[in-house]
Amino acid sequence: MRKRLARLLVGLAGAAALLALAGFGISRTPGFGAVPTGERQARIEASPQWRDGRLRNPQPQWLDLRSALEDAVFADGSAEAVPLQPVAAVKTDPAALAEPPASGLRITWFGHSSTLVEIDGVRVLVDPFWGERASPLGFLGPKPWFAPPIALDELPAIDAVVISHDHFDHLDRATVQAMRAWPTRFLVPLGVGAHLQHWGIAAERIRELDWWQSADIGGLDIVATPARHASGRRSSNSNLTLWSGYALIGKAHRVWYSGDSSFHEGLKAIGERLGPFDVSLMDSGQYNEHWTDAHFGPELAVRAHQLVRARRLIPVHWALMSLAPHAWTEPVERTLRAAACQNAEVLVLRPGQPTEPAAVAGAGERWWPRTDWKTAADAPILSTRNGDADDRYPPAACG
Repeated sequence: MRKRLARLLVGLAGAAALLALAGFGISRTPGFGAVPTGERQARIEASPQWRDGRLRNPQPQWLDLRSALEDAVFADGSAEAVPLQPVAAVKTDPAALAEPPASGLRITWFGHSSTLVEIDGVRVLVDPFWGERASPLGFLGPKPWFAPPIALDELPAIDAVVISHDHFDHLDRATVQAMRAWPTRFLVPLGVGAHLQHWGIAAERIRELDWWQSADIGGLDIVATPARHASGRRSSNSNLTLWSGYALIGKAHRVWYSGDSSFHEGLKAIGERLGPFDVSLMDSGQYNEHWTDAHFGPELAVRAHQLVRARRLIPVHWALMSLAPHAWTEPVERTLRAAACQNAEVLVLRPGQPTEPAAVAGAGERWWPRTDWKTAADAPILSTRNGDADDRYPPAACG
């Protein structure tokens, strides 16, 4: 008996050791990127956002981790969290992008937050995602529902690539490495340049920005703006790099991209300092009642859009992959309903379709199917003010 018990203990210890080695090996794969060091780390620690060994939001975030994990394991979620039919994306015509927009502003949304913004003669690629999974591993993680509407090498010359933060659905290693030969500049939040250099992007092509810092790209002023989110590609390096939104300020047009964010007190200052904007690209999807401080949710996205003084709201962060249990069409349906209540203008883009906002009246065509989805009353998504679940930003009354 003692010998069998000893063999069992030795076997369990061996299995544990193998799992530990496997975990260590996986954590060293290139997809995880690199941790900031040296002068890069010194710049991070000089940031007003650096406190107690991490980058922090001015307003703490709330998370009900236990309920979130229980839901992930036991709850069914929406039967239509994943499309039952192919998403009606269109193939992007390279010839259409070769011609400059007549109005000076054209936006091509590729799904989720991946977007090409052509503004006053400058082309900016925002959070490009051409990957096979939002994951460091090729066999695990959220998979896009449709192929990229255009190949990377079919895009016109890109002047700047803008990254909002280093989560896998916004910073994809394969996509970045495919751009190594491009002459374009990369504008990223503090610390994110460590990943890019690790993947072969030359340091001189990377500009790291703290909130309110800016870079000039061909006469376009690109300003990093505050956001309320988080960062990190594994639990051990969470919040060692910054997260941000961006204002694109051209000679005739202005666009604001929220990045991933929940509602926060800095929104009004963005509008006052950098607005008004022709359009806002708003984080409107991938939300859950147990982590309401990670993303706006549709109703507060509309309220944030109004605070930054944008004319038309373009919902992003939906329609490409499932990161939350809601119906895949719910973000756009709730955004439209909330906007109607607040007399806010919404423009819903079709994935892959180059669109000049000035040439489209109303919200655009309805290309997504009708599904069962939960209203704001059924499933409220309201950010906390300071990490207290009992103190939340109220929903705007329907006008």
